[in-house]
Formats: sequence, structure tokens, C-alpha cells
Amino acid sequence: MITAIAGPLSAYRAQHLRLSVEGAVATLTLDRPERKNPLTFDSYAEMAAILRAAAHDDAVRAFVVTGEGGNFCSGGDVHEIIGPLLERDTKGLMRFTSMTGELVKAMRACPQPIVAAVDGVAAGAGAIIAMASDIRLGTPRAKVAFLFNRVGLAGCDMGACAILPRIIGQGRASELLYLGRSLGGEEGLAWGFFNRLHEPDALQPAAAAMAREIAEGPSFGHAMTKRMLQMEWAMSVEQAIEAEAVAQALCMTTNDFRRAYDAFAAKQRPVFRGD
Repeated sequence: MITAIAGPLSAYRAQHLRLSVEGAVATLTLDRPERKNPLTFDSYAEMAAILRAAAHDDAVRAFVVTGEGGNFCSGGDVHEIIGPLLERDTKGLMRFTSMTGELVKAMRACPQPIVAAVDGVAAGAGAIIAMASDIRLGTPRAKVAFLFNRVGLAGCDMGACAILPRIIGQGRASELLYLGRSLGGEEGLAWGFFNRLHEPDALQPAAAAMAREIAEGPSFGHAMTKRMLQMEWAMSVEQAIEAEAVAQALCMTTNDFRRAYDAFAAKQRPVFRGD
């Protein structure tokens, strides 16, 4: 089981999913297309470890998360996860549910923005991974399903009851979590789950282009934006304004802030370096 990753992500060779780093963008690809890219105990842990390690890798400024073969992720592997869970006691089950939640914690704590490229099936934990990303691009044939109730469980899995209503609203989130039905691409766009839709062949290039555009921005500023977007869920407006004043003042101490001014004065486009 992967517990920690040291060194730059570009030098790490993933064992249970695909990791590629091109420039400042790292791409995580769930790569079991013959079964619609289900998660295993190992891929859960490795994905979380990669995202935790990203906090110490200044060369990576954005992530793309996607699946191979026309589907995003079908959730936990029925034979490798669901079956074995039936043999666990309460403590063992708590270890599992804590571990799955750790992946979402790692996604939200990761300072780099995450772009999810969602084609085909995104079910169960796959829907959660899409939900926990910062930006979601989909296709018209995407099918997102929080289907925990279909297997006799509650919809409150891996932060769904906290995050999903903030994306699509309480009533719509309740409908998906109670019914476990699929949210199609066009409906997901209309509900605000997807930022935009692309045809399947154009999805990966669009996600990569968006991640590159994000990566070209001020990475310290982006990390602060991501942190404040999360922290301010639990703040009043007054507290948020005060917190943002501190955050923005910190951003004004960076060299990127000075570079932006110098570029503006020279009528040039700033080149941000993340310091």
C-alpha cells in the first residue's frame, strides 16, 4: 500500500493508475478500461498519496483527472472492494471509509486546481472524484450517478452531502442522493455540475488546454483562491472579507505580483513563476 511519495511527481512511476507530467500539468488517468476504470484499495491510496505529494512539488501547477477508454470511473471495484468489505468488522469498515474520505481530503488540500475530464460513466466514488475536483468538463454522453442508495447505503459518502449541494443546490443534490439516478451531460451542464461540455474526441484536449491556462497563472494566488473557496464555506460574510484581506495581502508579497505590475508598465503579458 502506497503511504507517501517523496521527490518530484515527474520522477514517480505510478503503480495502480497512470501519472504523466507535461510541463506544469500533471494528468492522473484511471486505467482499467475493460471494467470502466473501477477503483481498488491500492488506487484509492495511491491517488491520495500523489495529491498529497503535489503540495511539495512547485513544478506542478495544475492537475487533470480522467479515465481511459470512454469512461471516467465506475466506482469501487465490486470484486476487489465491495466483496471483501462484507467480511470486515466495524473497525475494518471504518478504516475503509476513512481511507476513501482521505482521497477527497487530499483533493481539496492539494494546492493545485484540479480539472476533471468526465466522459461516459462516473458512478459512486467516480462521481465523488468528479464532484471533488475544482472544475468539471463533460461530454453529452456523460452519466454521473451517486448510486450509494442502490447498494443499500446512505448518500452521505466521501463528503457528498457537504460538497454536492454547494455545486448544484440542496434540492437537486437531494434528488440525486435519494434516487441514485444518472445525471446526464446536458442536464449536468444546466444544473451547474459541469462547467462546459465537449464532444468525446475534444474532451481531453480541452481539459489539457484549461489546465495549461491555469498553470500559466500565479500558482501561489491560485492555491490561495482554492484554500479560501473551501474555508469560506464555514464563514460569515464579515469573516470571509477579513480572511480575504489577509490572503490578498500575502499574495501582494509575491514576486508574481511585482512581475504583473512590471509587465503592465511595459505593455507585455506577465510570465508568472510561482514565487
